[in-house]
Amino acid sequence: MQITPPVALRAVRLIHTVIWAFFAGIILAIPVVAWQRRFGLLLWLAGIVLVEVAVLAVNQLRCPLTAVAARYTTERQDNFDIYLPLLLARYNKQIFGGLFVAGLILGLVRWLG
Repeated sequence: MQITPPVALRAVRLIHTVIWAFFAGIILAIPVVAWQRRFGLLLWLAGIVLVEVAVLAVNQLRCPLTAVAARYTTERQDNFDIYLPLLLARYNKQIFGGLFVAGLILGLVRWLG
């Protein structure tokens, strides 16, 4: 049985969305653990996100799954490769990058204070 392009694209989009939710959850957890002064956990969470940042940096700031999804469609909207609303997909790096930095700053402030 051969997998059709639409089925393959749905699989890639689903996997991409699950991975995105994992990292988004970590980024949203960082200010919470910073507020709780759980600095060891904060460092682990930040390290996990920084690994993802390194993967993006190596891939010209694109998720490697975007290239995989592109094999199965000619569509190129900002959310063609993930199940996110268009605007969230378009500004994802700015939104979650800002939240990540803000969480780290909060962690630093809580650690110093």
